[in-house]
Amino acid sequence: MTILGTPFSSTAKRILLCGSGELGKEVAIELQRLGCEVIACDRYANAPAMQVADRSHVLSMLDGQALRRVIEMEKPDLVVPEIEAIATDTLIALEQEGFHIVPTARAAQLTMNREGIRCLVAEELGIQTSSYAFVDDKAAFIAAIEKIGLPCVVKPIMSSSGKGQSTLRCNDDVNAAWQTAQEGGRTGAGRVIVEGFVDFDYEITLLTVQHCNGVSFCPPIGHRQEGGDYQESWQPQTMSAQALQRAQVIAEEVTSALGGWGLFGVEFFIKGDEVIFSEVSPRPHDTGLVTLVSQNLSQFALHARAILGLPIHPIHLHGPSASKALVVKGKSEQLQFTGLNQAMAAADIDIRLFGKPEVDGERRMGVVLSRHDSVELAVTSVKIAASKIGYIF
Repeated sequence: MTILGTPFSSTAKRILLCGSGELGKEVAIELQRLGCEVIACDRYANAPAMQVADRSHVLSMLDGQALRRVIEMEKPDLVVPEIEAIATDTLIALEQEGFHIVPTARAAQLTMNREGIRCLVAEELGIQTSSYAFVDDKAAFIAAIEKIGLPCVVKPIMSSSGKGQSTLRCNDDVNAAWQTAQEGGRTGAGRVIVEGFVDFDYEITLLTVQHCNGVSFCPPIGHRQEGGDYQESWQPQTMSAQALQRAQVIAEEVTSALGGWGLFGVEFFIKGDEVIFSEVSPRPHDTGLVTLVSQNLSQFALHARAILGLPIHPIHLHGPSASKALVVKGKSEQLQFTGLNQAMAAADIDIRLFGKPEVDGERRMGVVLSRHDSVELAVTSVKIAASKIGYIF
């Protein structure tokens, strides 16, 4: 039975977030609505979740000693990884010492590293994925490309948001792809995965909730990516009953194997009725931002309820919905957005600005949301609204 106390008292339910971006911010808000005391951690000050949390700490979560110091000092009831770049060996040790890692330290470790999750899914569970090979040097890289064939996709084994990822379509791309992968890895140069190119009709994210009463699924989310990073998402994605049932079976199998309670973002390639596993995140997913307007319970509310051991009721779709990322290019510590009045003049439009303190290069800084009469109209609406939004440095 879940018991929730009073913040800043001896009865407080203390939740420590490892990662304080836009997804962590929404999780923090949902936890605070349930009376939890939230501690936000990230590598830089004034990250989005820090702006709403009860207190915060700045540290590199790849620094195991620093992470341990903060967790031992705060003594949280739950440690909730909200990013992949974490010292997962430290999380495993802390879990063995009695700290509760969400959903499990093993889930955080396996999904941080593409090799870990691919081996679990393809080799242990026997689930269909793209063909793949892991390589450590350029000679092995070239050999893997020859074996798998062109086109193929290359990624560092540890990266996110498309960093270090490229698609090889001819032999002239080999050198550039290797260099991109070496520069884009989360922990620097090193091991990469070469994946066979999957011929698919569309991609989906199936938000899967493991909770005290079993497993629940959100309606499938379709999405469009550029360079491995989400640009738009919509819900529901139309798909055959057979494909949806197969995706749900696989999602339940994978998330059960990872263990623990919480929301997982499970990604698939869909070709007709064929379902091919792509990736899984043991936390809310960027494509799931659409659930802020599409569902009775957003992915963030579902995650908060699940990790606290609270029941999940039937998930209802309010109507066809879409989201579009607001991506800013440039360098600034005092970004300002313009055109918001014009963008929000449409009755179906909502906008969330994440409040990230700086941009240096290219960064997702907000999202445009719409609920409309059809998915097509919702997608068109967010594109039109986003086109009216500008920014100044």
